[in-house]
Amino acid sequence: MATVLDPLIALAPRMTEWRHRIHAWPELGFEEERTSALVAEVLTGLGLQVHTGLGGTGVVAVIDSGKPGMSIGLRADMDALPMDEQSDLPFRSQRPGVAHTCGHDGHTSVLLGTAQYLVAHPPATGRVVLIFQPAEEGGRGAIKMVEDGLFTRWPCDEVYAFHNMPALKGGEASVRAGATLQSLAVFEIEIEGVGGHAAAPHRANDPLQVAARLAVEISAIVGRHIDPMEAALINVGRLQAGTTHNIIPSTASLSGTMRSLSKDVHEELLKRLRALCEGQAQISGCRIDLQIPHSCPPCINSPEQAALAAEAIADVLGADNVKTDMRAYPFSDDFSYMLEQWPGAYLFLGMDSAMCHHPTFRFDDQLLPVAASVFARIVQRRLG
Repeated sequence: MATVLDPLIALAPRMTEWRHRIHAWPELGFEEERTSALVAEVLTGLGLQVHTGLGGTGVVAVIDSGKPGMSIGLRADMDALPMDEQSDLPFRSQRPGVAHTCGHDGHTSVLLGTAQYLVAHPPATGRVVLIFQPAEEGGRGAIKMVEDGLFTRWPCDEVYAFHNMPALKGGEASVRAGATLQSLAVFEIEIEGVGGHAAAPHRANDPLQVAARLAVEISAIVGRHIDPMEAALINVGRLQAGTTHNIIPSTASLSGTMRSLSKDVHEELLKRLRALCEGQAQISGCRIDLQIPHSCPPCINSPEQAALAAEAIADVLGADNVKTDMRAYPFSDDFSYMLEQWPGAYLFLGMDSAMCHHPTFRFDDQLLPVAASVFARIVQRRLG
């Protein structure tokens, strides 16, 4: 019978308390000092050996059965967003300009609850690696933890993560094999030319014209260089140049994002963008500097692990409430770096709220024992 695990129902008030504490004091990527301290405090109180400082503020702990078996990694992200929260909640953000409007406070509390449950009901074999990651929101926290030796010190056979999903109704869930979230590349382009009087453009080298051409040509990369049967998206979100009507500026800049569902397409988009900037620099004589401050591949679920996750969700919510044939979502998550290291699955649990990243977003505390039960059932199905 599908059901939320009773011990996690009993633990729900404590998970809620943790979430409200984290929610009231949100922290941006690589600044999660207070959140990491709370995570370490709870895990230490459970008798676990706690490892801090991975990727800056990441935390890792292991629940080991002491018997041979698989190693299962469970990941939660901890960072908040640089925006204000529109809420009258008593535990609303106490930090202007910073808010948990994506639900990472809930993800962290879920994994803490899962840890408490697994300490009391340890796996029969193998071990569980609890991964509390910093800086998911464009901050490359996952790759920083990997580079700091996360999987060298704690190899995993499989890795799993979940995200709340307001696009699904409460009580519904989705997980699919293959691409489930798009890749993301953030690009920033700085153009330096020669400014001058608008009446004498031949005495200047106009970077604004170059920026305008780049904005148009970047948008054409998908239509002219990517297989039309492949999913790809480019968006120029910012173009800045000039101060008034009769001055040719000396600098201009633009930035945007590129997304795809294929690592090969992701690399092709970046290759074409670099070639375009190099070509415009040669043609115009302007200096063009292209930076990619953040890039992550698409999240690709392995078929076996996606099927296991669907079974675990069905154990909790019922098979009729698990969608395995939905299209990939147009978002991104640097959990993809962990999925490149080990097979695994990224799953979504429905929740009634405004969409993530909206100032009125509210994580539903009723999801806490549900999500923790799903994590626990994944472990039980694999490790007994």
